[in-house]
Parts: sequence; C-alpha cells; structure tokens
Amino acid sequence: MDKVKNTAFKAAQEAGKLLKERMGNIKQVDYKSAFNIVTDVDKASEKLILQIIKDAFPEDAILAEESGSSVQKSNRRWLIDPLDGTTNYTHAYPFFAVSIGFELDGKVVFATVFNPVSNEMFWAERGKGAFLNDNQIRVSTVDKLEASLLATGFPPDTGTGSDNNINEFATLTSASHGVRRDGSAALDLSFVACGRLDGFWETKLSPWDIAAGGLIVEEAGGKLTNLTGGPLELTSGYILATNNLIHNQVLESLAQLRQATLVKEVSGD
Repeated sequence: MDKVKNTAFKAAQEAGKLLKERMGNIKQVDYKSAFNIVTDVDKASEKLILQIIKDAFPEDAILAEESGSSVQKSNRRWLIDPLDGTTNYTHAYPFFAVSIGFELDGKVVFATVFNPVSNEMFWAERGKGAFLNDNQIRVSTVDKLEASLLATGFPPDTGTGSDNNINEFATLTSASHGVRRDGSAALDLSFVACGRLDGFWETKLSPWDIAAGGLIVEEAGGKLTNLTGGPLELTSGYILATNNLIHNQVLESLAQLRQATLVKEVSGD
C-alpha cells in the first residue's frame, strides 16, 4: 500500500500545483450538459494524474470524471476527480480539491483529498485511520442536530430538475445551526472527518465525487449511508455522512419531510 499512497500523494500534489498556478487563467470553458461545466484546466489536471498513475500501475483500471472508464479489467481501480469544485474554480472562488480513491476488489481502501489553496492533504487507509497532513483526525462530538453545522450541495440541474434538494436544504437549515453550500463534495466530506462539519448530504453525485471522501469519513469514526439509512452505493449518487452521533436525527428529519411531501401531493394542496 505504500506505493499506492506515494503515487496518490504525488498525483494529488502535482495536480494541485497545476490548479493553483492556473487559477484565474482559464482558457476554455465547455458544457458537458446545460448546467455542467468543464474547463481546460480540469482536463489538464486529469491528464497529469492519469500519467502519474499509469506510470506506476499500468495494469490498474481507472474511472475518471473527464475521460470515463479505462479498458483495463482489474480488481484494482482508481477513482479520480481532477478538479472537484469546477464552478468555484471557474469563478476563482478558492474552494476546490483533487480527489483520488483507490479500490481493491470493489472496496475503497485508500483515499486522498488535496486542497491546494490551504495545502491540506486529507487521506485515509482502510483500517488505519484518517489524517490531515501528518495528524490523525476524528469526527466531532456534537450529538444534537440543533447544535450541528451541516453542508450540502445541489445538482447541476437544480433550477429545472426534480429531486433538487431545495426542500431538504430548507428543512435542515431550520433544524440546525445552519447548512453551508461550499461547492466541493470531497472537501465537505473531509471537513466532516476532521470535525469542522457535523454532517453532509447530497444527491445526484458521481462515484469519483464521494469515493475518497467517504473512506476518510469512515476512518475518522463517521457514518455513511444513503438518504434513507441504507447502505451507501457509490453509483447511486445519494449520500449522508455524519459524525454518527446525529445520523439518525438527520435521517428522521428527511423522512418526516418525505412524508409531509407525500401527504401534500395526495391531498392536492
């Protein structure tokens, strides 16, 4: 696992250096869909990461945000988000990260999330804890939803799509100290892991958004499920991550909202 760790660190740091140097100097912005943007810097960062990983592990499979899935068939797979927080980055808003997870036999066993602005490297190895740079981290000890600070995000089609998280945002904002919308799921998860946040939920995410941050939360003592309390599936896109202590309280609030929405729809109000 040392070689995996060293490769992930090198890739994250080199990509992070590129992102920091190019911030405010984007040459091209394209749209993957009506509301989902990608820049030339996303692509350059991914190209750099892929080259570093392929040089070290040429037989490993890869799933990356911009280039998709590699043709290799392997029990080893890398899940890569070369720039988590592209919208932030496009506006030179300094909250973004490089996210790299490593899967073995379908389970994420190593993860790193690097914030190049603050030079913070969040990382974890399954069974060995979670760390921020050289220091081990743990989730918070807040045990009441009303005393918690949460974070969430919204899908690119929030303005036009259904299941857009707006009602959930309003409900949990009223039930807690507040809900932050920072624009990077990987960093939000890392902040749960180190206790800056007490919980995070989001919908319509991709595996590369949550693979690394999810392991970091687990290894820091947190809990991961889907939004109804079932097992988290990376491909489902629906995640709740908390310090464990408030997990059931968040689930209960979301369940009550779903029930109230259903009653309203049935009654026609």
